Amino acid sequence: MKEQISLLIQLQKADSEIADMRARKKVLPEEKETLDATLKTVEDAVEAERQRLDDLSKTHRAKESQLHEGTEKIKKTRNRLLEVKTNKEYDAALKEIDAIGLKNSHIEDEIIYILDDIEHTKENLGIKEKELADYRTIYDGQRSTIESELGSIDSVLDDMITHCDTIRSQIKDDLIKKYDILKVKRNGYAVVPVWKEVCGGCHMNLPPQMYNELQKPETLMLCPNCNRIIYWEDRKSSDEDADA
Repeated sequence: MKEQISLLIQLQKADSEIADMRARKKVLPEEKETLDATLKTVEDAVEAERQRLDDLSKTHRAKESQLHEGTEKIKKTRNRLLEVKTNKEYDAALKEIDAIGLKNSHIEDEIIYILDDIEHTKENLGIKEKELADYRTIYDGQRSTIESELGSIDSVLDDMITHCDTIRSQIKDDLIKKYDILKVKRNGYAVVPVWKEVCGGCHMNLPPQMYNELQKPETLMLCPNCNRIIYWEDRKSSDEDADA
């Protein structure tokens, strides 16, 4: 029975690894999609900042052009002052100069605001470009790892399934039947370790006498609480290593 219990433990570990690998195989493409989506988000943020900088630069050039046109209008109007013949024409020209000057003053204020905005946007663009460069390094590494794992996981999984079948072939039919039923009923875990009188499946305490008997693997024992197949796992050496 000791050998059969050992095989059941091996089978449980192999089945758990297979389940983990199948779950991993399902998750890996999702992780890749998340990486791609995050990269696009960071790229879009950089592109949006570049577009904003381009729009601000166009606006700045347009305002400079308006300011230049206003300045030229003032020059022409002042030149016209020399040609006016009536006070009314003179006053009208002065008013036109004042109006253009006021408009130019507003444009100059706008230009100052735009230049500040351009400077701020350039700083933000530099930060976002740095973030993109940093993320691309992370992205390239993680995506390469995921693709490598995806490329090998089927082969490793096939080997694990073959190994699992080999173990199953060495276990008695009645024990395999019990194991399979328990695995379905107990969320994939039919065989669990016990340490310090605590079941690794349901985390309930075992009776002291049962725990003592469990340390001599002569008969198949089930947890009285969850009905899983249980075995004693000596963690004393690992605990001592951790304390060292």
